[in-house]
Amino acid sequence: MNTLLFALIGALRSHRWLRFLGFAYILSSLGNGLTQVIIFGQLLHWHASPAALTLVYMLSMLPSFIGSIWGEVLCKKTSPLRILIFTELTGLFALGFPLYGLLHHNVPALLVVQCIEALLSGISYPALTLLFKRGLRHDELPAATAMETIIFASQVLLGTGLGVLLFGLIPPLHLLAIDALSFTASATLLVMSAPVFCKAAHPPTKAAPVRQESIWRDISPLQKRSMLLLPALAAVGSPAMALLPALAQEIRPEDSAGLALPLLFARSLGQLCGPLMLDVSKLQQYAFNNRLLLTCLSLFIGCYFLLPLSAENPYIGLVLIFCAHMASNIVFALGTFGILRNFPQTQVAIASAMSWRVQVLSATVFTGITSAMAQYFGAFYALYSLSLFSLGAVGVLLWFYRTTSINKVNLRVRK
Repeated sequence: MNTLLFALIGALRSHRWLRFLGFAYILSSLGNGLTQVIIFGQLLHWHASPAALTLVYMLSMLPSFIGSIWGEVLCKKTSPLRILIFTELTGLFALGFPLYGLLHHNVPALLVVQCIEALLSGISYPALTLLFKRGLRHDELPAATAMETIIFASQVLLGTGLGVLLFGLIPPLHLLAIDALSFTASATLLVMSAPVFCKAAHPPTKAAPVRQESIWRDISPLQKRSMLLLPALAAVGSPAMALLPALAQEIRPEDSAGLALPLLFARSLGQLCGPLMLDVSKLQQYAFNNRLLLTCLSLFIGCYFLLPLSAENPYIGLVLIFCAHMASNIVFALGTFGILRNFPQTQVAIASAMSWRVQVLSATVFTGITSAMAQYFGAFYALYSLSLFSLGAVGVLLWFYRTTSINKVNLRVRK
């Protein structure tokens, strides 16, 4: 079976710029993960409230709405590779805020760096998508999906993994120093990849002009479905992911950090393993399979519902979180692949940025409601009620944009 992992290995052999890019973003993700460990670890050590912990998660998303708008505009004016280099250098300078927060016991400073990282993520996402579209052939796009999966998972898999091992053993300031080195190395590798990428990039493909303000009306039902998969995943996953540190507090109040940080590591390990096992030849078929998508989302929620079982045995919690995010990131990979495959190069940056913004809005709304409910009714009550509601809403959405409806619309258009 030709999985996404093998597709990525083949593309890495063929494209030197992709090797530079992959290594650069793995290093950058390592630094971002260390920053997350420092922020969550310190807040848990300072006994922050569940609302504050959930607010951290919300601040890691909301500014990226504005960032995606800036990224979309920048993609029309400059090279996507230059945009990525800019975001890495800006991320390096942003480390001054957690440095100040640690030295002065300042919680707002820790929250500011979350906002900046979210803003930079929004800027870089359409640029990264456009970079893959320009640099890879159509049959190599599954490799881009695998690379985005690795980038997405590396932040916690590497950064949190290293942070969990080192947090409490070495001062947080030393972790910030490692973080700064990772951003510096990442920016250097991206600069080195620039001349190689310019030789490999493909010219823009021709496509019918689409007015940015009315793109939703002009695109096909298939393209609409592709854009909605990631926002649907955000609606289902945001309550559980935002509540993970707070759930750890309720399960084990005497050692919440000792439980929450390993759970974050298991989360990212599952995010990495799930998508890479998908069959490349069946990705489009998987993306149309509503039963598969809903099964993955239901498995995700079910594992979180069983998380209280880890009160006695923490290893049960690690397995549950691993399985949950292995399932959820299958949906993530299919949504990412759909945008790359179903949009031409001239539209892919706009489509990815728009999907990102809807995803951020979806996650922000559900996270905000989650934060309020967790504060007044408890983390588990908020998890159970919102997760079931969002799963039902996504089921209705997928039914509306089911394969038969798309085929009927396309048939009418041909006639």
